[in-house]
Amino acid sequence: MIRSADQPPALMSRARLVRRRLLAALALVALCAVGPASCALAARVASSVPPRGEWPTHGGTNANARYSSLDQITRDNVRRLRIAWRWTSPDQELMTRQPTIQTWLNQATPLMIGGVLYVSTSISQVAAIEATSGRTLWVHDPKIWVHGTPANFGYVHRGVAYWTDGQTARVLIGTGNAYLIALDARTGTPITSFGDEGRVDLTEGLGRPVARQWYTVTSPPLVVGDLVIVGSSIQGWPMRPDMPPGHVRAFDVRTGAPRWIFHSIPEAGQLGNDTWEGESWRRVGGVNVWTIMSADEELGYVYLPFSPAANDYYGGERHGDNLFADSLVCLEAATGRRVWHFQLVRHGLWDYDIPAAPNLVDVTVGGHRVRAVAQVTKQGFVYVFDRVTGTPLWPVEDRAVPQSTVPGEKTASRQPFPTRPAPFERQEASPADVIDFTPELRAQALAILDRYDHGALFTPPSERGTVLVPGVGGGANWAGAAFDPETGRLYVPSITAPVVVTLSPAPAGSINDRYVGQVQRLRGPQGLPLLKPPFGRLTAIDLGTGEHAWMAPVGEGPRHHPQLESLQLGRLGWDRRSFPLVTRTLLFVAQMGPAGGSRPAADRPWVPVPRLVTEDPAVQVVDKASGELIAKIELPENATGALMTYLAGGRQYIVVPIGGGNLPAELIALSLP
Repeated sequence: MIRSADQPPALMSRARLVRRRLLAALALVALCAVGPASCALAARVASSVPPRGEWPTHGGTNANARYSSLDQITRDNVRRLRIAWRWTSPDQELMTRQPTIQTWLNQATPLMIGGVLYVSTSISQVAAIEATSGRTLWVHDPKIWVHGTPANFGYVHRGVAYWTDGQTARVLIGTGNAYLIALDARTGTPITSFGDEGRVDLTEGLGRPVARQWYTVTSPPLVVGDLVIVGSSIQGWPMRPDMPPGHVRAFDVRTGAPRWIFHSIPEAGQLGNDTWEGESWRRVGGVNVWTIMSADEELGYVYLPFSPAANDYYGGERHGDNLFADSLVCLEAATGRRVWHFQLVRHGLWDYDIPAAPNLVDVTVGGHRVRAVAQVTKQGFVYVFDRVTGTPLWPVEDRAVPQSTVPGEKTASRQPFPTRPAPFERQEASPADVIDFTPELRAQALAILDRYDHGALFTPPSERGTVLVPGVGGGANWAGAAFDPETGRLYVPSITAPVVVTLSPAPAGSINDRYVGQVQRLRGPQGLPLLKPPFGRLTAIDLGTGEHAWMAPVGEGPRHHPQLESLQLGRLGWDRRSFPLVTRTLLFVAQMGPAGGSRPAADRPWVPVPRLVTEDPAVQVVDKASGELIAKIELPENATGALMTYLAGGRQYIVVPIGGGNLPAELIALSLP
């Protein structure tokens, strides 16, 4: 049974709920006294705005709007932004002492509570930083490196979580070596009453033996009430037959005791177990939440974006739809009970994991106010649901899709396509889609495309090699989208990044599957992209109507390439990840530079050798209404993580993570002089 929206959540006492609603009501009354417009605005922004100019979660609040009501930085003064302070990660000093450590990108976004920033590092260290000066207050090193390089991308991390009961405060991190750690927010020392001397071993309690080198946590946990909810990062390309399952778990935030587990691969007798034919549920791994999770504290619901099952490009050993892979799942936070779910990809073969935090949005559709959840995807769709019931706001059609001819494969015959909003990215590689700046470039691009199988979205991988568009690293990614509650617009950064997936026999003695997929980035002629621009874009979508408001390229793109210079083209956009932040006044976007790294090996999870190249490093300032580029604020290096903003000492700051890999990992704080 689904609890109605006006019932008190089980995880919050009635007294606390009454106090919270009373304070919200008083705030609404104060604003409504100004006028009806102010009243409507207050209702829209209430759940999306961080309190008192702080930034207490990765996305600002657990709604993950990436929105702040701060307005000190405006169109008129934004060009005066300067670097207020720079903070260097303690990883730099640690790598000097431990030269075998090689970090990946510096992807962590700090929190800000009470004048202090809290951030993780690529090596799962945790630091507290003074908000006005960038001075380090404390550092905790959990020494994850004693267990070797973590799975997937090695040493990489995206942030921490914060909890307080008003008396004490804790910082929580899921580490690269699979521990959940609780630290005293004042001192950085472990809370010894939490778990075993301050930590919980996440490799235990999953129902199967789990090897630590194949199970890691890279994103911040989700704190809801007195619970801390943790996902995991598991390699989707299996290199052993016993890859871990991605079950999601909740622990008591005070004691570390387990409170519930949600079986992402359903066990016998559970809903969805019959979608894993041949009892493949017993042996398949993956189906994990590696990215950011969201929560509606008033409803008492959490929203979990799940990844595919391993093997992620061949499903011959896991016939069926494979719930809850590639699904958005709503759970009751207090119990872990499933409220509703929607599977975005059935029997996934494309690594179309749900990559970003669900955006919890309140919108008016057809004259009715709806508590909604918007989910951006790698395939270029935004799925929008009523977040109480799971009902799509606009029809989702089941459409026939191309079928696989690979031996042993059994493709899903139909996939769900949202009818609105329209896709925000190119979804097909066809002759009409290749670059045509000149006839010669078009001919060369067509010759490249003709080497491989290609077709509409959901064309399955093949032994010859299949072109996937937007690509496994294309469309939207973990940078997610930003939502403006004042206008109801969702701002979605995305890239067109086609890849070729080629199925080949699995290495002898590695796994039971007949095939594994090899992924190769597909470039066009003479180093240019294969498909037409914009190669990186920002799309504004009105979630009240489902219509696109505007689309703009992000970055200059290769307009000065020798083959294009004489054409005097406008901005083409770079096919690199972008990070959005929206405030009451402006939209900020920062873009990565070119990056590369090594590939996984058969006998180890990942040997990272990341290389970052600095190119056009800046925070781009965009007009929210039109997409016009207002200004570019130069940075020392390109951004590598999500932006955040806060108010401290009477000044608004914007913080940008940069570096990692071959460059020093830093936080850059911008403010007005």
